[in-house]
Amino acid sequence: MKKITFWSITVAVAGFLFGFDTAVISGADQPIQRVWDTSPLFHGLFIMSSALWGTVIGALAGNYPCDKFGRKATLILIGALYFVSALGSAVAPDPYSFAVLRFIGGIGVGISSVAVPAYISEIAPAESRGRLVATYQFQLVFGILVAFLSNYLLSGIGEHDWRIMLGVEAIPALIYLLMVFRMPESPRWLILYRGETAKAKVIFDELGEKDSSALVREIEAEAQTASKDNLFSRTYLFPILLVFLLAAFNQISGINFIIYYAPRVFELAGLDASTSLLSTAGVGLVNLVFTMAGLYLIDKAGRKTLMFIGSLGYILSLSVVSWAFSTGTGGMLVVFFVFAFIASHAIGQGAVIWVFIAEVFPNSVRSKGTSVGTGTHWVLAAAITLLMPYFLTQFEPGQIFMFFAFMMVLQLLFTVKLMPETKGKTLEQLAELSGKRGVTAPVQGAPSA
Repeated sequence: MKKITFWSITVAVAGFLFGFDTAVISGADQPIQRVWDTSPLFHGLFIMSSALWGTVIGALAGNYPCDKFGRKATLILIGALYFVSALGSAVAPDPYSFAVLRFIGGIGVGISSVAVPAYISEIAPAESRGRLVATYQFQLVFGILVAFLSNYLLSGIGEHDWRIMLGVEAIPALIYLLMVFRMPESPRWLILYRGETAKAKVIFDELGEKDSSALVREIEAEAQTASKDNLFSRTYLFPILLVFLLAAFNQISGINFIIYYAPRVFELAGLDASTSLLSTAGVGLVNLVFTMAGLYLIDKAGRKTLMFIGSLGYILSLSVVSWAFSTGTGGMLVVFFVFAFIASHAIGQGAVIWVFIAEVFPNSVRSKGTSVGTGTHWVLAAAITLLMPYFLTQFEPGQIFMFFAFMMVLQLLFTVKLMPETKGKTLEQLAELSGKRGVTAPVQGAPSA
């Protein structure tokens, strides 16, 4: 178990880079717009959302290198993409080269959101799979916090402080790249895509699996009887619907709007620039603390319970922020309930999303199914980030936050009516729920756990 935990945490460092890369742009947002004198629409498309469009490509195509070349080779590729992007964007001479280099880093983010949850779920035992996969989310929010603090500390140190903000990511990217060269390949991938059962058994033994022979036989049996249908066949319609809706609700909560534009939101609430940047660091701290709570609870309370709690918190916090902007109250009330919104996300969607989308599909289509969920997530994230500078000129902040609150009412209905519980079941047991075809719809009147 110690080795499983070590390699899970090691691989999840990709999440730290993901979070850092996502949040670091917030400190460069307005300085870059001033330096290159870009319009709101151009700024949203080429500066703020270029990485996210790379993430869309990475998420949609991430299953290919995962299945073709293996989880390990894919994770090495991710480290290289992060490193190149961080150094390149820090020295980019114009907005176009900057956009290309941020796009490259975004590809790394997108592939990591497929490869990391898939890898960890394939080496982790059922009783701790939720917690271990969720270390990716923990590292993600830790990366966000470090990026916000780094931006605050580096702000004002020079005329081009934003370049240093972006460039420091190259240091953890290089460390991660060196670390993943030593990790073992996913034993389930070795069985499913290479037929190397002996090698897979050795890795399971090294990871501390109590009965590796029985587990290898179970994986082989599931692989032999797995459906040969296309992912988008009737066989997998329900798990596809689940990951699509979960990922869509994740973004139309407004989470990336807050992460990317937190300083701008706080300034709209009446805070000065320095206080806004410091409050943004508070967003990262709250995110980290409540993500730790989510990690502790996900294998105890379950995925569905956390989603229910988070949905209620979303609705309350977003409604109050909308009211505060609409009435001109603003100020620290907005800051407090934005923090409450972040806490709701961290303990609910933030803790659950990467775990759930990596476990509801059987082994034979896991990476493809995960790409559906992550692709949906990042298409919407990119669209929201691109359009928000424009929307903020067309709509009042109170109207925008009320829209997000209404969407979270729909998420609550999804959680109660459709979402099944997956805690405590092995990946092979989840596949067996529908004759090795993935998770089935919950039976009406029956408990979902």
